[in-house]
Amino acid sequence: MNPILTIAKKEYRDTFHSPIAYVFISVFLFLGFWLFFANFFVQGEASLRSFFSWVPVLFIVFLPSVTMGRWAEEKKSGTIEILLTQPITEPQVVLGKFLAVFFFSATAILLTLPLAVTVGILGNLDWGPVIGSYAGLFLAAGAYLAIGLFISSLTENQIVAFILTVIALFILYFLGAEIVLMYVPEFLSPLFAMASIYAHFESLSRGVIDLRDILYYLSVAGFFILLNTMSLESRKWEA
Repeated sequence: MNPILTIAKKEYRDTFHSPIAYVFISVFLFLGFWLFFANFFVQGEASLRSFFSWVPVLFIVFLPSVTMGRWAEEKKSGTIEILLTQPITEPQVVLGKFLAVFFFSATAILLTLPLAVTVGILGNLDWGPVIGSYAGLFLAAGAYLAIGLFISSLTENQIVAFILTVIALFILYFLGAEIVLMYVPEFLSPLFAMASIYAHFESLSRGVIDLRDILYYLSVAGFFILLNTMSLESRKWEA
């Protein structure tokens, strides 16, 4: 089997050996559904807009908890040295770990599908924005996870990795929010909006599948996966 898929499969399976995985999914689903139903009956319309407006914000706290220990714990326990002596390359290890956390997060996202089906049964749900929003969630999760893995590779402390990732994601997400754009010079507004995860997710959540939004998320994920690989390779130079 491809080494990348072998690592991804092992890490994904190991994730579910820990009760933290079940706690993560349970709390994520509870908060997501609770935030949705708190507004659903007030709105009086078949729409998942409130749900999709909250999930990317929940990701800012939840996904760093998925990535914080992936490298930090390996470095602290010394198992990273054993891992890197295996006949596999650094890019393969990084991609394997990235796919493992992505598949885990995708599992949590897919478990929210019954909510969409239920709302679709109850009313005349417009599926275009729903499909666009789910595509945006998968793409945003990939970008968030790549950033979190890179930050985890910089430290041996999981808590430090968690806090730094939350801060980085918070800044990157809200760069394009209206309340931020109101206070930045006008000539900087397009740059802030272009760099913001929020602005690109907003576009997808309207059901508009724009290639520029897809390329943005893939570029962010690819850039931080590259940085993660370089971070691992730098250990050889230090040795």
